[in-house]
Amino acid sequence: MEIEWLRFRVNDSERERFVQQDHAIWTRTLAQYPGFLGKDVLINPNDVTEVVTIIRWNSFDEWQAIPEAVLTGVEAEFSQAMGSTYELLESRHYQVRKFAQEHCG
Repeated sequence: MEIEWLRFRVNDSERERFVQQDHAIWTRTLAQYPGFLGKDVLINPNDVTEVVTIIRWNSFDEWQAIPEAVLTGVEAEFSQAMGSTYELLESRHYQVRKFAQEHCG
């Protein structure tokens, strides 16, 4: 499993709308692709301007198979909905490692 980790700065008065628009625009689009496994949105109780999204993908290839034109179009739609109320601060890629569990006892 692959993890796409994104950290945003959002105007504090727009945080809830950011979360709603992210779901309505980005999540709706990504969910149409077979590699999409799910998405979590984290809000920081100590910093109302910070929002982190964690997107789970089945594989890196499936994640990267989304056409660039689709991503550009969705970003334009989201940008139009939100204006200049947010900024992507950081983008990371992680891989999930799973190990066989040993039975204790």
